[in-house]
Amino acid sequence: MNKTIIAAAVTLAAASLSTQAMARDSIWIAGSSTVFPFSTAVAETFGRESSFPTPKVESLGTGGGFKLFCSGVGVDKSDISNASRAIKLSEFEQCQANGVTEITEVKFGYDGIAIANSKSGPVVDLTLGELWMALAKDVPNDAGELVPNPYKKWSEINKDLPDVAIEVLGPPPTSGTRDAFVELAMEGGCDSFDSIKALKKTDKDKHKAVCHGIREDGAFVEAGENDNLIVQKLVANPNALGIFGYSFLDQNADKVQGAKIDGVEPTFETIADGSYPVSRSIYFYVKNAHVGTIPGIQEYVAEFTNDKAWGPEGYLADKGLIPLPDDMRASVAEQAQALTPMEAPAK
Repeated sequence: MNKTIIAAAVTLAAASLSTQAMARDSIWIAGSSTVFPFSTAVAETFGRESSFPTPKVESLGTGGGFKLFCSGVGVDKSDISNASRAIKLSEFEQCQANGVTEITEVKFGYDGIAIANSKSGPVVDLTLGELWMALAKDVPNDAGELVPNPYKKWSEINKDLPDVAIEVLGPPPTSGTRDAFVELAMEGGCDSFDSIKALKKTDKDKHKAVCHGIREDGAFVEAGENDNLIVQKLVANPNALGIFGYSFLDQNADKVQGAKIDGVEPTFETIADGSYPVSRSIYFYVKNAHVGTIPGIQEYVAEFTNDKAWGPEGYLADKGLIPLPDDMRASVAEQAQALTPMEAPAK
Protein backbone atom coordinates (compact mmCIF):
# COMPACT_ATOMS: atom_id res chain seq x y z
CA MET A 1 0.00 0.00 0.00
CA ASN A 2 1.24 3.56 -0.84
CA LYS A 3 2.98 5.12 2.19
CA THR A 4 1.24 8.46 1.59
CA ILE A 5 -2.15 6.77 1.72
CA ILE A 6 -1.22 4.94 4.97
CA ALA A 7 0.03 8.19 6.54
CA ALA A 8 -3.18 9.99 5.56
CA ALA A 9 -5.25 7.15 7.01
CA VAL A 10 -3.31 7.30 10.29
CA THR A 11 -3.73 11.09 10.53
CA LEU A 12 -7.45 10.87 9.80
CA ALA A 13 -7.93 8.03 12.30
CA ALA A 14 -6.02 9.91 14.99
CA ALA A 15 -8.13 13.04 14.43
CA SER A 16 -11.30 10.96 14.58
CA LEU A 17 -10.13 9.29 17.79
CA SER A 18 -9.36 12.65 19.38
CA THR A 19 -12.78 14.10 18.58
CA GLN A 20 -14.54 10.98 19.86
CA ALA A 21 -12.39 10.53 22.97
CA MET A 22 -15.07 11.62 25.40
CA ALA A 23 -17.25 8.76 24.16
CA ARG A 24 -15.08 6.30 26.11
CA ASP A 25 -13.07 6.95 29.26
CA SER A 26 -12.03 3.38 30.13
CA ILE A 27 -9.61 0.90 28.55
CA TRP A 28 -11.04 -1.82 26.31
CA ILE A 29 -9.14 -5.12 26.29
CA ALA A 30 -10.14 -8.16 24.22
CA GLY A 31 -8.70 -11.48 23.05
CA SER A 32 -7.41 -14.75 24.46
CA SER A 33 -9.51 -16.79 26.89
CA THR A 34 -6.26 -18.06 28.45
CA VAL A 35 -5.02 -14.53 29.15
CA PHE A 36 -8.49 -13.37 30.27
CA PRO A 37 -8.13 -14.29 33.99
CA PHE A 38 -4.69 -12.65 34.22
CA SER A 39 -5.86 -9.50 32.45
CA THR A 40 -9.03 -9.38 34.54
CA ALA A 41 -7.03 -9.62 37.78
CA VAL A 42 -4.82 -6.71 36.68
CA ALA A 43 -7.84 -4.70 35.50
CA GLU A 44 -9.64 -5.16 38.83
CA THR A 45 -6.54 -4.20 40.85
CA PHE A 46 -5.94 -1.23 38.54
CA GLY A 47 -9.53 -0.03 38.93
CA ARG A 48 -9.40 -0.44 42.69
CA GLU A 49 -5.99 1.14 43.34
CA SER A 50 -5.72 3.85 40.66
CA SER A 51 -7.82 6.89 39.78
CA PHE A 52 -8.88 5.30 36.47
CA PRO A 53 -12.04 3.29 35.75
CA THR A 54 -11.75 -0.51 35.74
CA PRO A 55 -10.91 -1.62 32.16
CA LYS A 56 -13.39 -3.76 30.24
CA VAL A 57 -11.95 -7.21 29.44
CA GLU A 58 -13.55 -9.52 26.88
CA SER A 59 -12.78 -13.15 26.00
CA LEU A 60 -12.98 -13.43 22.19
CA GLY A 61 -10.11 -15.81 21.50
CA THR A 62 -6.71 -14.70 20.26
CA GLY A 63 -7.76 -14.58 16.60
CA GLY A 64 -10.96 -12.67 17.38
CA GLY A 65 -9.01 -10.24 19.54
CA PHE A 66 -6.52 -9.48 16.78
CA LYS A 67 -9.33 -9.07 14.23
CA LEU A 68 -10.89 -6.35 16.38
CA PHE A 69 -7.57 -4.78 17.40
CA CYS A 70 -6.28 -4.61 13.83
CA SER A 71 -9.52 -3.24 12.36
CA GLY A 72 -8.42 0.35 12.90
CA VAL A 73 -7.97 3.29 15.27
CA GLY A 74 -10.92 4.83 17.13
CA VAL A 75 -13.06 4.50 20.23
CA ASP A 76 -15.04 1.67 18.63
CA LYS A 77 -11.81 -0.40 18.41
CA SER A 78 -10.01 -2.18 21.25
CA ASP A 79 -6.95 -0.65 22.91
CA ILE A 80 -5.18 -3.85 24.01
CA SER A 81 -5.26 -7.35 22.53
CA ASN A 82 -4.64 -10.40 24.74
CA ALA A 83 -2.97 -13.33 23.00
CA SER A 84 -1.90 -16.87 23.86
CA ARG A 85 0.48 -16.86 20.89
CA ALA A 86 2.56 -14.24 19.11
CA ILE A 87 0.89 -12.07 16.49
CA LYS A 88 1.15 -13.53 12.98
CA LEU A 89 2.72 -11.60 10.11
CA SER A 90 -0.64 -11.57 8.30
CA GLU A 91 -2.32 -10.01 11.36
CA PHE A 92 0.46 -7.47 11.78
CA GLU A 93 0.11 -6.49 8.11
CA GLN A 94 -3.67 -6.14 8.54
CA CYS A 95 -3.01 -3.78 11.44
CA GLN A 96 -0.63 -1.71 9.31
CA ALA A 97 -3.10 -1.53 6.42
CA ASN A 98 -5.79 -0.22 8.78
CA GLY A 99 -3.64 2.49 10.36
CA VAL A 100 -2.59 0.56 13.47
CA THR A 101 1.06 1.22 12.71
CA GLU A 102 2.71 1.28 16.14
CA ILE A 103 2.13 -1.75 18.37
CA THR A 104 3.91 -2.64 21.59
CA GLU A 105 4.29 -6.39 22.15
CA VAL A 106 4.48 -7.52 25.79
CA LYS A 107 5.43 -11.13 26.51
CA PHE A 108 4.45 -11.41 30.15
CA GLY A 109 4.90 -15.06 31.10
CA TYR A 110 4.44 -18.70 30.19
CA ASP A 111 1.54 -21.11 30.21
CA GLY A 112 1.21 -24.81 29.51
CA ILE A 113 -1.58 -26.41 27.53
CA ALA A 114 -3.12 -29.04 29.76
CA ILE A 115 -4.81 -32.21 28.58
CA ALA A 116 -7.12 -32.89 31.49
CA ASN A 117 -9.98 -35.06 32.69
CA SER A 118 -12.26 -35.31 35.70
CA LYS A 119 -10.64 -36.29 38.99
CA SER A 120 -13.19 -39.10 39.11
CA GLY A 121 -11.81 -40.49 35.83
CA PRO A 122 -8.68 -42.56 35.20
CA VAL A 123 -5.19 -41.08 35.47
CA VAL A 124 -4.00 -40.59 31.88
CA ASP A 125 -0.42 -40.83 30.60
CA LEU A 126 -0.05 -40.09 26.87
CA THR A 127 2.80 -39.65 24.45
CA LEU A 128 2.54 -36.85 21.91
CA GLY A 129 2.38 -39.56 19.24
CA GLU A 130 -0.64 -41.20 20.90
CA LEU A 131 -2.37 -37.84 21.26
CA TRP A 132 -1.85 -37.12 17.57
CA MET A 133 -3.08 -40.60 16.61
CA ALA A 134 -6.25 -39.97 18.60
CA LEU A 135 -7.04 -36.58 17.08
CA ALA A 136 -5.50 -36.49 13.60
CA LYS A 137 -7.78 -36.45 10.59
CA ASP A 138 -5.57 -38.94 8.73
CA VAL A 139 -3.10 -41.44 10.23
CA PRO A 140 -0.70 -44.04 8.80
CA ASN A 141 -1.89 -47.65 8.54
CA ASP A 142 0.35 -50.70 8.96
CA ALA A 143 1.68 -50.19 5.44
CA GLY A 144 2.57 -46.56 6.18
CA GLU A 145 -0.22 -45.19 3.98
CA LEU A 146 -2.32 -42.28 5.24
CA VAL A 147 -5.96 -43.27 5.82
CA PRO A 148 -8.93 -41.60 7.55
CA ASN A 149 -8.54 -41.99 11.33
CA PRO A 150 -10.09 -45.36 12.27
CA TYR A 151 -9.55 -45.18 16.03
CA LYS A 152 -12.71 -45.08 18.15
CA LYS A 153 -11.21 -45.97 21.55
CA TRP A 154 -7.96 -45.00 23.29
CA SER A 155 -7.19 -48.69 23.85
CA GLU A 156 -7.10 -49.23 20.06
CA ILE A 157 -4.08 -46.93 19.91
CA ASN A 158 -2.36 -48.47 22.94
CA LYS A 159 -3.83 -51.36 24.96
CA ASP A 160 -2.55 -49.73 28.16
CA LEU A 161 -4.75 -46.67 27.60
CA PRO A 162 -8.36 -46.54 28.90
CA ASP A 163 -10.85 -48.74 27.06
CA VAL A 164 -13.23 -45.83 26.46
CA ALA A 165 -14.34 -43.82 23.44
CA ILE A 166 -12.06 -41.00 22.30
CA GLU A 167 -13.80 -37.74 23.17
CA VAL A 168 -11.72 -34.58 23.48
CA LEU A 169 -13.22 -31.15 24.14
CA GLY A 170 -11.10 -28.34 22.77
CA PRO A 171 -11.03 -24.75 21.55
CA PRO A 172 -12.15 -23.49 18.11
CA PRO A 173 -9.84 -22.31 15.29
CA THR A 174 -10.06 -18.68 16.50
CA SER A 175 -8.30 -19.63 19.73
CA GLY A 176 -4.60 -19.12 20.37
CA THR A 177 -4.74 -22.25 22.52
CA ARG A 178 -5.89 -24.20 19.45
CA ASP A 179 -3.04 -22.70 17.37
CA ALA A 180 -0.47 -23.54 20.02
CA PHE A 181 -1.89 -27.03 20.61
CA VAL A 182 -1.71 -27.81 16.90
CA GLU A 183 1.87 -26.55 16.58
CA LEU A 184 3.26 -27.98 19.82
CA ALA A 185 1.26 -31.14 20.46
CA MET A 186 -0.14 -32.24 17.11
CA GLU A 187 2.97 -31.46 15.08
CA GLY A 188 5.21 -32.81 17.83
CA GLY A 189 3.28 -36.08 17.85
CA CYS A 190 3.12 -36.25 14.07
CA ASP A 191 6.88 -35.88 13.79
CA SER A 192 7.40 -38.91 16.02
CA PHE A 193 6.64 -40.89 12.84
CA ASP A 194 9.77 -40.84 10.68
CA SER A 195 7.91 -41.17 7.39
CA ILE A 196 5.79 -38.10 8.13
CA LYS A 197 8.65 -36.08 9.59
CA ALA A 198 10.52 -36.67 6.31
CA LEU A 199 7.74 -34.81 4.47
CA LYS A 200 9.01 -31.56 6.02
CA LYS A 201 11.95 -31.66 3.61
CA THR A 202 10.07 -32.81 0.52
CA ASP A 203 6.59 -31.29 0.79
CA LYS A 204 6.08 -28.70 3.57
CA ASP A 205 2.45 -28.03 2.66
CA LYS A 206 1.51 -31.70 2.83
CA HIS A 207 3.44 -32.11 6.09
CA LYS A 208 1.49 -29.22 7.63
CA ALA A 209 -1.84 -30.53 6.35
CA VAL A 210 -1.19 -34.01 7.75
CA CYS A 211 0.19 -32.85 11.10
CA HIS A 212 -2.28 -30.03 11.76
CA GLY A 213 -5.45 -31.67 10.46
CA ILE A 214 -7.92 -32.51 13.26
CA ARG A 215 -10.58 -35.15 12.77
CA GLU A 216 -14.18 -34.02 12.22
CA ASP A 217 -16.08 -37.22 13.03
CA GLY A 218 -17.14 -36.25 16.55
CA ALA A 219 -14.11 -37.49 18.50
CA PHE A 220 -12.89 -33.88 18.79
CA VAL A 221 -15.57 -31.47 20.00
CA GLU A 222 -15.16 -27.71 19.60
CA ALA A 223 -16.31 -26.32 22.94
CA GLY A 224 -16.03 -22.58 22.26
CA GLU A 225 -13.87 -19.95 23.95
CA ASN A 226 -15.23 -20.58 27.47
CA ASP A 227 -12.65 -22.78 29.21
CA ASN A 228 -14.80 -22.94 32.35
CA LEU A 229 -17.49 -24.64 30.26
CA ILE A 230 -14.98 -27.35 29.25
CA VAL A 231 -14.20 -27.94 32.93
CA GLN A 232 -17.93 -28.34 33.65
CA LYS A 233 -18.33 -30.83 30.81
CA LEU A 234 -15.35 -32.88 32.02
CA VAL A 235 -16.90 -33.13 35.48
CA ALA A 236 -20.13 -34.34 33.86
CA ASN A 237 -18.30 -36.93 31.69
CA PRO A 238 -15.31 -38.59 33.44
CA ASN A 239 -14.32 -40.39 30.20
CA ALA A 240 -13.78 -37.17 28.22
CA LEU A 241 -10.56 -35.17 27.99
CA GLY A 242 -10.31 -31.39 27.62
CA ILE A 243 -7.72 -28.98 26.27
CA PHE A 244 -7.12 -25.62 27.98
CA GLY A 245 -4.42 -23.47 29.56
CA TYR A 246 -2.60 -24.60 32.69
CA SER A 247 -4.07 -21.68 34.63
CA PHE A 248 -7.56 -23.22 34.32
CA LEU A 249 -6.21 -26.58 35.50
CA ASP A 250 -4.57 -24.86 38.46
CA GLN A 251 -7.74 -22.93 39.34
CA ASN A 252 -9.90 -26.09 39.10
CA ALA A 253 -7.54 -28.60 40.72
CA ASP A 254 -10.38 -29.81 42.94
CA LYS A 255 -12.34 -30.92 39.86
CA VAL A 256 -9.89 -31.93 37.13
CA GLN A 257 -6.44 -33.51 36.80
CA GLY A 258 -3.77 -33.00 34.15
CA ALA A 259 -2.60 -35.90 32.00
CA LYS A 260 1.10 -36.66 31.79
CA ILE A 261 2.50 -35.94 28.34
CA ASP A 262 5.61 -37.93 27.47
CA GLY A 263 5.77 -38.82 31.15
CA VAL A 264 5.75 -35.21 32.41
CA GLU A 265 2.93 -33.68 34.47
CA PRO A 266 1.79 -30.12 33.74
CA THR A 267 2.99 -28.23 36.82
CA PHE A 268 4.31 -24.77 37.59
CA GLU A 269 7.86 -26.17 37.75
CA THR A 270 7.77 -28.30 34.56
CA ILE A 271 6.32 -25.44 32.50
CA ALA A 272 8.84 -22.97 33.92
CA ASP A 273 11.83 -25.21 33.14
CA GLY A 274 10.50 -26.27 29.72
CA SER A 275 10.36 -29.99 30.46
CA TYR A 276 6.59 -30.12 29.91
CA PRO A 277 6.39 -30.48 26.12
CA VAL A 278 3.25 -28.40 25.51
CA SER A 279 4.32 -25.00 26.87
CA ARG A 280 4.10 -21.54 25.30
CA SER A 281 4.61 -17.81 25.86
CA ILE A 282 1.62 -15.53 26.47
CA TYR A 283 1.27 -11.87 25.46
CA PHE A 284 -0.70 -8.68 25.27
CA TYR A 285 -0.41 -6.01 22.57
CA VAL A 286 -0.91 -2.26 23.00
CA LYS A 287 -2.27 0.08 20.32
CA ASN A 288 0.09 3.02 20.78
CA ALA A 289 -2.15 5.41 18.83
CA HIS A 290 -4.71 5.19 21.66
CA VAL A 291 -2.18 6.10 24.39
CA GLY A 292 -2.84 9.62 25.70
CA THR A 293 -6.36 9.67 24.25
CA ILE A 294 -7.97 6.73 26.02
CA PRO A 295 -6.96 7.44 29.64
CA GLY A 296 -4.90 5.03 31.70
CA ILE A 297 -3.31 2.76 29.08
CA GLN A 298 0.30 3.51 30.03
CA GLU A 299 -0.57 3.19 33.73
CA TYR A 300 -2.30 -0.16 33.12
CA VAL A 301 0.81 -1.46 31.35
CA ALA A 302 2.92 -0.30 34.31
CA GLU A 303 0.61 -2.15 36.73
CA PHE A 304 0.77 -5.37 34.67
CA THR A 305 4.56 -5.28 34.33
CA ASN A 306 5.20 -4.59 38.01
CA ASP A 307 6.62 -7.40 40.13
CA LYS A 308 3.69 -7.13 42.54
CA ALA A 309 1.58 -8.42 39.62
CA TRP A 310 3.72 -10.57 37.29
CA GLY A 311 6.64 -11.40 39.59
CA PRO A 312 7.31 -14.80 41.22
CA GLU A 313 5.44 -13.68 44.36
CA GLY A 314 2.92 -11.50 42.49
CA TYR A 315 -0.83 -11.84 42.50
CA LEU A 316 -0.85 -13.32 38.96
CA ALA A 317 1.19 -16.30 40.18
CA ASP A 318 -1.83 -17.10 42.36
CA LYS A 319 -3.84 -17.28 39.13
CA GLY A 320 -1.43 -19.80 37.60
CA LEU A 321 0.95 -17.50 35.71
CA ILE A 322 4.45 -18.90 35.15
CA PRO A 323 6.67 -15.79 35.43
CA LEU A 324 9.48 -14.85 33.06
CA PRO A 325 13.05 -15.18 34.38
CA ASP A 326 14.21 -12.11 36.35
CA ASP A 327 16.50 -10.68 33.66
CA MET A 328 13.92 -11.13 30.91
CA ARG A 329 11.20 -9.61 33.09
CA ALA A 330 13.32 -6.50 33.66
CA SER A 331 14.02 -6.12 29.94
CA VAL A 332 10.38 -6.63 28.90
CA ALA A 333 9.17 -4.21 31.60
CA GLU A 334 11.50 -1.50 30.30
CA GLN A 335 10.33 -1.91 26.70
CA ALA A 336 6.66 -2.23 27.69
CA GLN A 337 6.61 0.85 29.91
CA ALA A 338 8.41 2.85 27.22
CA LEU A 339 5.81 1.57 24.73
CA THR A 340 8.55 0.58 22.31
CA PRO A 341 6.96 -0.36 18.95
CA MET A 342 7.59 -3.92 17.76
CA GLU A 343 9.15 -4.89 14.45
CA ALA A 344 7.24 -6.96 11.93
CA PRO A 345 7.23 -10.64 12.99
CA ALA A 346 9.14 -13.17 10.91
CA LYS A 347 7.28 -15.15 8.27
